[in-house]
Amino acid sequence: MVREKVTVSTRTLQWKCVESRVDNKRLCYGRFILSPLIKGQADTIGIAMRRALLGEIEGTCITRAKSEKIPHEYSTIGPGYVTAQDIISPPSVEIVDNTQHIARLTEPIDLCIGLQIERNRGYSIKRPNNFQDGSYPLDAVFMPVRNANHSIHSYGNGNERQEILFLEIWTNGSLTPKEALHEASRNLIDLFIPFLHAEEETLHLEYNRHKGTLPPLTFHDRLAKLRKNKKEIELKYIFIDQFELPPRIYNCLKRCNIHTLLDLLNKSQKDLMKIEDFRIEDVM
Repeated sequence: MVREKVTVSTRTLQWKCVESRVDNKRLCYGRFILSPLIKGQADTIGIAMRRALLGEIEGTCITRAKSEKIPHEYSTIGPGYVTAQDIISPPSVEIVDNTQHIARLTEPIDLCIGLQIERNRGYSIKRPNNFQDGSYPLDAVFMPVRNANHSIHSYGNGNERQEILFLEIWTNGSLTPKEALHEASRNLIDLFIPFLHAEEETLHLEYNRHKGTLPPLTFHDRLAKLRKNKKEIELKYIFIDQFELPPRIYNCLKRCNIHTLLDLLNKSQKDLMKIEDFRIEDVM
């Protein structure tokens, strides 16, 4: 368990993880603070973050199982116990808890169960008649965040009154509370990005009405335009995931720890050309 003393900043808005622990393989806890906020802002952020943490983060679950010798999920199938460590999974799949109980065998049999996994949000309840090719559906809870709470501490007097937002996050072990907080934040940003671009899109529509269709922007065009407007927007809060970059360029930037537009604009053309697989036409 990690604990840090809570300190309150009276200058710029800052966040910090003040407590972090792993209770078991399927339960992680994190406590975070954000301050200083003016009166009312903590509730605005806290409510939005809690909803994003519980409803906007994707998770992976087993949604269907199939076996020739198991007609349904309540069958008795042989001596011994089958756990998640017996699953043969592809390299891209990681099992969070390999002690998870799957079945109890009452007699020796050759047991082979095919499992279908899906990535989604929220939860899925099996339908009684949804049986296909001898397989049967399973209830699935995709939410990696098991619970999230927020609380507020107020300090100061009169017009100088400020707030500290406390966020508590419990996850199922498939990701850490810090990772969940980052992903929920990115998802919230994605939801609000259209409002930030509304004025720019209006200008484009007016241009198209009189001049014809604008050609699509190349990566270089976007980069040049963003460099020009660097001082006008908070680029550190805009992630490159939000732009439809070609996969090669996107992967090159990610490998070099370029995650936001601020990271990108702080790199010179010379720096970008040093990136492996990055081509001259990408920045010219």
